[in-house]
Amino acid sequence: MNAGLQDPPVEAQERPPDFWHRSHPTFTALAGFFSGLLYVVLVPAAFVGLLHLVVDDDTTNDLFPLVLVSLAVPFGLVASHRTRRFGGYMLAGMAITAVVVLGVAGLVIWFMVQRDQ
Repeated sequence: MNAGLQDPPVEAQERPPDFWHRSHPTFTALAGFFSGLLYVVLVPAAFVGLLHLVVDDDTTNDLFPLVLVSLAVPFGLVASHRTRRFGGYMLAGMAITAVVVLGVAGLVIWFMVQRDQ
């Protein structure tokens, strides 16, 4: 017996997603874009951090290109029909983040070289 405890109502157990998560037109786009942004920043950093804990610096430098294998995740999301839209926005977030980071780095290096001359 339950000793006086009642089961929660069925509605509380299987509550459907609210409007924002279920059918808001920008939820998937925003979630995918910012997931891609975080993916580009955090996955390589976590990969290098874990490698530094396990192996020495030279081996870490040799194994760093393996982080490119992690690109299979967004391409896998694009391949699946249910997650295609999210995966597309995730790839867009990754690409735009990479372009911005490389563009800013290029401008900073150019500025520093011009200032030195």
